[in-house]
Amino acid sequence: MSSHETTPATRPIRRSLSLRDAAREFLRHPSPWMIATSLVVVLGTRLALGDWQLTDALVPLLVLAAFPLVEWVIHVTVLHWRPRHLGPLTLDSELARKHRAHHTDPRDVPLIFIPPKSLTLTIVALVAIALLAFPRPALGLTFLLTVTVLGILYEWTHYLIHTDYKPKHAAYRAVWRNHRHHHYKNEHYWFTVTTTNTADRLLGTAPDPASVPTSPTARHLHAS
Repeated sequence: MSSHETTPATRPIRRSLSLRDAAREFLRHPSPWMIATSLVVVLGTRLALGDWQLTDALVPLLVLAAFPLVEWVIHVTVLHWRPRHLGPLTLDSELARKHRAHHTDPRDVPLIFIPPKSLTLTIVALVAIALLAFPRPALGLTFLLTVTVLGILYEWTHYLIHTDYKPKHAAYRAVWRNHRHHHYKNEHYWFTVTTTNTADRLLGTAPDPASVPTSPTARHLHAS
């Protein structure tokens, strides 16, 4: 290992962090810029296209209502994917590999963010959905705009939870505690990131933390 590399044991311990310092670090990473650029492009295109209808108010409401469930499903089925072998092939996505590394060292800041390659594929897929799955291009752009806003909110919230910024408000403190339980208590519960007691409660993964044993594999997913 070269002298400039760090491990969980050698990485400097972070102390208290201001929101401004957290934002400064957030903007040093590629995924926030990728999402923000997409947001600006989609917003500009949507405003230029016009064609506002009642459904342009309905779609964001439906997306907002579904987002905790979608977040839960992605976390469980994609991020916590267990590698599978199909003959000589190993079925294991970049997102799953990076997420396992993220669990191993939740304080490694670059591992908190969505990998640029996977994010690029996600943006392309969402653009395709927006163009092909809606009856009007304008409505598809409304959908894409809503998802992009939620994407930057997710990335910021997830990043902030893993910093040493201290929660100052009850709503954020609940979200912060929920995700911390997932990483440091038991990886089989508390799968939502930007909300708490939503999809987890609906799907039975929001138990009383006092009743849940500390998992020996929370830091090493799928270990025996």
